[in-house]
Amino acid sequence: MFAVFHRLCKPFSALLALIAALALSACQGGPVIGSGPSINPSSPVPVALLVPHGSANANEERLARDLENAAQLAASDLAGVQIDLRVYATAGNAAKAHEAAQQAVNDGARIIIGPLHAQSASAAAQAAAGRGVSVLAFSNNPTIAGGNLFILGQTFQSTANRLVSFAATQGRDRILTVYASNEAGRLGRQAIQQAITRYAAIPAGSVSYEFSQKAVIEAVPRIKEAAQQNQANAIFFTANSAGALPLFTQLLPEAGLGQDKAQYIGLARWDTPPQTLELPGVQGGWFALPDPQRSAQFQTRFEAAYGSAPHALAGLAYDGIAAVGALASTGARDALSRENLIQPAGFQGVNGVFRLLPDGTNERSLAVATVQDRKVTVIGPAPVSFEGAGL
Repeated sequence: MFAVFHRLCKPFSALLALIAALALSACQGGPVIGSGPSINPSSPVPVALLVPHGSANANEERLARDLENAAQLAASDLAGVQIDLRVYATAGNAAKAHEAAQQAVNDGARIIIGPLHAQSASAAAQAAAGRGVSVLAFSNNPTIAGGNLFILGQTFQSTANRLVSFAATQGRDRILTVYASNEAGRLGRQAIQQAITRYAAIPAGSVSYEFSQKAVIEAVPRIKEAAQQNQANAIFFTANSAGALPLFTQLLPEAGLGQDKAQYIGLARWDTPPQTLELPGVQGGWFALPDPQRSAQFQTRFEAAYGSAPHALAGLAYDGIAAVGALASTGARDALSRENLIQPAGFQGVNGVFRLLPDGTNERSLAVATVQDRKVTVIGPAPVSFEGAGL
């Protein structure tokens, strides 16, 4: 199987060479000595991959397959580092994840990539904590992060930071936040408010709404009033296309608060599902997404290897293995210590540069896009490095 991967690698060789060079440069400041399981630089690195094989949910089973394939692809791409990748099934539940993590550390795993769900990730981290093994989960839920548990999924904070910083440079710095009064909405609002403070934008109030059609309709006049009173020139929605976004982008312009008055910005991606691009109200709005060029290269490579497009989350497994490989390539026995995992230069992933943060969350480089004529147009390219990180 690995021979097949290497043959398929040739069209991707330029990108892989760049990844290898940049990943190595991220660690050239010298190894950081810290706690964690040691590795033998001359032997394959034992890595556990926890995926939801055995789940009763067909979509999760497909995701498990794609995560495993992406991890195998990443392992085959590493130069000078061998990964002993061991796959453990979690069936998509916390109890199985705890058992799998225990078995993985007993089998000698030096780091765990996965699992998928927040509760499963917490359970796996708890099982591995006593052995000093870090867990790089596929979740994007910041409330579970910390200690030996890191999340790889794109967070609200990364998205909010990118969009608020871009908006501030465009003079759209008086930002009204519109959020659902549920956990996701409140976390989104918190991320937006923190980004406003970080980038010296101006908070122009916030409006919450219950998650129902009636409540969304009733929120429209309150949003208009708040925007006028606070002189908002941008409205940041936490809603996605499966929630209130279609209604808001239809009703607000009808109420006289179109994008000629305030720029619409979305915390969710507005290109998924593709039908969202057809909505008149999202035309001209801004949202963030991973580097489209790098994402397309990964998709092409994955399709060539496995005959189908990867799940949207499959790249997270590749990124986890790539980070392990970059650190292991330094030859340090403590390469996978917590201190080295959070080194500020970060890592090159298939969707762009990312780094793990001390609080267990992550920061990802994102592009800013708009919708023009029902198509996605990038108006702010994804940065290729973190400022001052030395990449």
